[in-house]
Amino acid sequence: MANIMFPGNCVPQRHVEPYQQVPELQPAHWQDADAYWADKIAEVMRDQFGIKPKVNTYSYQTPYPTTYDLIPLPNRYKVPDFTKFSRQDDTSTMEHVNRFIIQCGEAANRDELRVHLFSSSLSGSAFTWFISLPQTQ
Repeated sequence: MANIMFPGNCVPQRHVEPYQQVPELQPAHWQDADAYWADKIAEVMRDQFGIKPKVNTYSYQTPYPTTYDLIPLPNRYKVPDFTKFSRQDDTSTMEHVNRFIIQCGEAANRDELRVHLFSSSLSGSAFTWFISLPQTQ
């Protein structure tokens, strides 16, 4: 069915602010290249300077897609000092989430930014719970 207001392929594109754009993940071969160069740097540090790189015994994986970490924050946005939630006091989860959204300010307009910033509002057993969630794509 033809679009009467916008004939042909002349449909206007919606303007998207830079902080609203979701960047693409690195192709797999770039990730392989990153691992290759990390190994090379570790080898030079070991051979030239006698420094052994630390072995990552704990690998922190976010429970949300890695593209969320690549989304830029709004211009001149300062990450707030969030009220921490640890389940140690009588603050309900509903109260904490509502306070968190208010503290996010302009960043609360994007689901991806809220998810990305949420771990900054957790501590103690609440943070442990968050990082133990399975990673999603």
